Amino acid sequence: MTDLLIKSADLIGKGRTDVLVRDGRIAEVGSISAKGADTVDADGLVLLPGLVDLHTHLREPGREDAETVLTGTRAAAKGGYTAVCAMANSYPVADTAGVVEQVAALGRAAGYADVQPIGAVSVGLEGKRLAEIGAMAHSAAEVRMFSDDGHCVADPVLMRRALEYVKTFGGLIAQHAEEPRLTEGAQMNEGAVSAELGLPGWPSVAEEAIIARDVLLAEYTGARIHFCHVSTARSVDIIREAKARGAKVTAEVCPHHLLLTDEAARSYDPVYKVNPPLRREADVAVLRAALAEGVIDAVATDHAPHALQDKQCEWAAARPGMLGLETALSISVLALGGPAGVDWDLLAERTSRAPARIAGLEAHGRDPRPGVEANFTLVDPAATWTVVPEDLASLSRNTPYAGMELPVTVQATFLRGRATVLNGKIEEETTE
Repeated sequence: MTDLLIKSADLIGKGRTDVLVRDGRIAEVGSISAKGADTVDADGLVLLPGLVDLHTHLREPGREDAETVLTGTRAAAKGGYTAVCAMANSYPVADTAGVVEQVAALGRAAGYADVQPIGAVSVGLEGKRLAEIGAMAHSAAEVRMFSDDGHCVADPVLMRRALEYVKTFGGLIAQHAEEPRLTEGAQMNEGAVSAELGLPGWPSVAEEAIIARDVLLAEYTGARIHFCHVSTARSVDIIREAKARGAKVTAEVCPHHLLLTDEAARSYDPVYKVNPPLRREADVAVLRAALAEGVIDAVATDHAPHALQDKQCEWAAARPGMLGLETALSISVLALGGPAGVDWDLLAERTSRAPARIAGLEAHGRDPRPGVEANFTLVDPAATWTVVPEDLASLSRNTPYAGMELPVTVQATFLRGRATVLNGKIEEETTE
């Protein structure tokens, strides 16, 4: 492999610096002259560790009409991601060693981002019996995160057993916090807007009650718990209190919960239907502050592609979920102060380093220094772009940001020193 020289990139804490990549790893950082190296002019670009997503739905196997591992990881690379964690709600469900190994193999074959499968907590996501957690953990996929996302592990006995099990090998449970008896038939956030629109409401307490319960279970068992797509102000309070007590708790927030509110439902456009639902402006403000403070550890996309027939229908029949991989960086910048005021070190922590630590992806989320794998992205902080659904790399088109002008563009993404995106465009040949 030819050496790669990144010239004059803006490195966090170092200013304009050169980076030399050799054999997939950082060889040198500083003022560098390297004859024969492929050179990328990064003047005016910020170099970030490759983004890591804790919460991606790749749909394969089973729903390849909505997304595949190939199209999903192409979208990830275009968004600046070098690693994604694939949720278990495929068909068949990723509740056995065979399925998680298949997903991991599809990721390796695609070559655009590392794919770390997330195993199901329960068989078939049904919340009745523990899935083959040990078999998945000791499989070739080396699963460490387990989640029934899309379904809450509502049974406290099952959750306790799952926490006790993953503790034995340092794993964690990622909980979709939703008390199902409080959300039967729910269509959007319960509040003034749902009352005006006549849509059944999803009360915030349905999330908060499960978070409070599972914090106590995690403390009791001494296990790690991670809360997916936190969406309410009171949830933030509960997580803050748990962390202050030393509980092994981490949490994520989705870009759409940092920008959009339940007011969007007034359009009755199902593109805004998501689970948990878009909340109030007051919740958005608290979530942004909690992300900056570190009460919320990471931004996770909950990238949820859907086929046209599952979104272009009446609101009540539409499946919940939004695309996120290609727009997450821009929305995160807006949430953390905008392109002129964003703290790039904080942004890197929330979108790369922290999620890599939570998922146990040691090769990712690392700032460039000699010896580490060359997983990074180059972004233009001064550029803007307009979201055109047809231009997205995802197989689906259900983005809530269509037509919106967003800050910051991804100019290049490198996975182990190999360009998956260059000059803002996907490199078509990425496998060796």
